Amino acid sequence: MEDYMIPCMSKKLFGMDCMGCGIQRAIALLLKGEFEAAFYMYPAIYTLLPFFLFVGLSFIDKSRNYHKTIVGFAIITAILMVTSYFYKVIYY
Repeated sequence: MEDYMIPCMSKKLFGMDCMGCGIQRAIALLLKGEFEAAFYMYPAIYTLLPFFLFVGLSFIDKSRNYHKTIVGFAIITAILMVTSYFYKVIYY
C-alpha cells in the first residue's frame, strides 16, 4: 500500500513537510491496526475521521443540523494540525 501513496509536492519542491504530511501513512497504520503509531505519525487523524463522518451525515440526513458539530471538529482538527506541524518543524 505504501508503494501507491501520493508524494507531497511541498516536500518535493521546497524540501519541507506540509501540514498534511503523514496523513496517508497514518491511515495506512490505522488499517494495519497500529493505532498509537498512527497518532504519532499524524495526531489529527482521530479528529479528522469523525469530522468526515459528520460531513457525510450532513449530506445524507438533511433533517438534522450538524453544523455546530462539524465546526467544532474542524476547529479541533485545525488546532491539532497546526500544533503538530510546528512541533515537527521545531523539533525535527
